[in-house]
Amino acid sequence: MKKKIVIALGGNALGKNLPEQMKAVKITAKAIVDLIAEGHEVVIAHGNGPQVGMIQNAMTELVRSDPEKYIPCPLSVCVAMSQGYIGYDLQNALREEMLDRGIDKGVATVLTQVEVDPDDPAFSHPTKPIGAFMTKEEADALVRDRGYDVIEDAGRGYRRVVASPKPVAIVEIGTIESLIDTDHIVVACGGGGIPVFKTGGHHLKGAAAVIDKDFAAAKLAEQLDADVLIILTAVENVAVHFGKPDEKKLYDLTPEEAEKYIADGEFAPGSMLPKVEAALEFVKSGEGRKSLITLLEKAKDGIAGKTGTLIHA
Repeated sequence: MKKKIVIALGGNALGKNLPEQMKAVKITAKAIVDLIAEGHEVVIAHGNGPQVGMIQNAMTELVRSDPEKYIPCPLSVCVAMSQGYIGYDLQNALREEMLDRGIDKGVATVLTQVEVDPDDPAFSHPTKPIGAFMTKEEADALVRDRGYDVIEDAGRGYRRVVASPKPVAIVEIGTIESLIDTDHIVVACGGGGIPVFKTGGHHLKGAAAVIDKDFAAAKLAEQLDADVLIILTAVENVAVHFGKPDEKKLYDLTPEEAEKYIADGEFAPGSMLPKVEAALEFVKSGEGRKSLITLLEKAKDGIAGKTGTLIHA
């Protein structure tokens, strides 16, 4: 049966630099087109951790080289840059793979803004490290001159930290829906989306923040009324007692079971926890919605019920 599917791609599907990305997206495209070939409508969200860090570091070096000529590049602009060049590689790889299989569909990348709440508690407790390592003197200057938040990072130097607020709404949702309706494969919400908030009237202002790509994908799936959210990661199944002798793989979970495992601390923060929380959030957002967590190359088998961890009511 034809399904509307939102796929959240992790960093392992994109590589860590430009050459790696160009190779990785070709493999990624094959797994995604397997689903498209079965008649499913597919929308793709993705992370941007290494890529946005690379852009941020390059911009920082420019400012350091000539502070009178160059000004700091806002993080929201760096996210937009990463969306563009990751989308460029992804859409070309998807288009090529589809044409190789005789599938004639358009592919489009939407530079996506995602609204966040300026009163989100995350803004009071920034925890997401970004950018290059700095000396204490450089960090102190950023705190003094620009009001940045910085932390000492495991003895390696100082880094800027920003908030990671929850997504409230996808700004370009109408554009994404129109593209789906005209038989396009859409790449959207790259890097969790460009975080913005309303400042009065219709004006949107970029926020110095990073949105978790799994939560952004869950919000995208919710607003698109998708049937399935697939969160692709580095393991085939979610597990409890992970890494211990009594490790147990999970195949089929109700929301109540998932909530109990979360409460019991079974999933590592910054690793599997946000994936399970995002998957659960989508399942609870409407009737008949399902979330699948599995490996990239197992996505097709997961949709067929052969593997992966499926969360559903």
